Amino acid sequence: ADALRLTLVTGNEPGNDMRWTETKLLNSRNFINKLWNASRYILMNLSEDFEAGNLPENLPIEDKWVLSLYNDMIKNVTANLEAYEIGVAVGNLYDFIWDIFCDWYIELTKPRIAAGGETALAAQKVLVFIMTGVLKTLHPFMPFVTEEIWQSIPHGETESIMMAKWCEYDEKLAFTKEQEDFSKIVGAIRAVRVRRNEMNVPPSKKVTMIVETKFAELFTNSRAFFEKLAGAGEFTVTGEAPSADGMATVVTDAARIFMPMGELVDKEKELARLEKEKKAAQKDIDFLSGKLNNQGFLAKAPAAQIENERAKLAKAEEKMAKINESIASLQ
Repeated sequence: ADALRLTLVTGNEPGNDMRWTETKLLNSRNFINKLWNASRYILMNLSEDFEAGNLPENLPIEDKWVLSLYNDMIKNVTANLEAYEIGVAVGNLYDFIWDIFCDWYIELTKPRIAAGGETALAAQKVLVFIMTGVLKTLHPFMPFVTEEIWQSIPHGETESIMMAKWCEYDEKLAFTKEQEDFSKIVGAIRAVRVRRNEMNVPPSKKVTMIVETKFAELFTNSRAFFEKLAGAGEFTVTGEAPSADGMATVVTDAARIFMPMGELVDKEKELARLEKEKKAAQKDIDFLSGKLNNQGFLAKAPAAQIENERAKLAKAEEKMAKINESIASLQ
């Protein structure tokens, strides 16, 4: 029932008919599973004597980052609902819960919880605080699952989520500088992961990283995050760029990250693989180009089909450009 309710409001705009697809329903189910698994992670990692309460005063940068983004989400969702922009509200909730909270923050807390002590307690407090707020804001759209999780989370509030007070924007949680700073780290880690994925580097493989940036202190203090989430081995922060020869380079708005190509891939094997992909891509380009240059096809085919073939050709040409770029970087 909750998956259906969520599907019907996701992407919904006043005055517009919504196209029904089973894929949308499956996406909603996956989102609910994601939320459920996040709640299980939190409950499994709370100490027996844990009590909900005020957040600690001295929080690390990643806690302030997620709390500030959570605070913005509450503000935006409340404004969306007041303006009857239900689909936009759900979109803001979805993005925060899936990407920021589950995919990033929960991963960031794992080493801290494993370490125990005050740092683990702070992470537990933040996890419970955000999960409590997320459940409240999701409840209008997913009443059954949110109530079920509410009964398990030690939130210290009303017995039923239906009686809980709606979340409000809190100026005390507006950690603007920390949000901006840690977003630089998240952006850099995300870019490194994309680059590694493009080169088929296993996540478990440790790689030397040389970071050229004007935010030296920020990146130096974030070494553990690069080790945990980007597969960094030896990690150096500098104000001067090293020679780019034999390096894979990742560029963000805050830094340039250099990784020795020899540590990322077996050069000969990777070149052989790329050449094979290049032949396949060229075959697709030749086939699609021939089809689109065939006057008989253009005269008889529906306009939608012609546009579809042109889109396929553009995609194949884009793939070829990326393959050539990868080959050039290895030579």
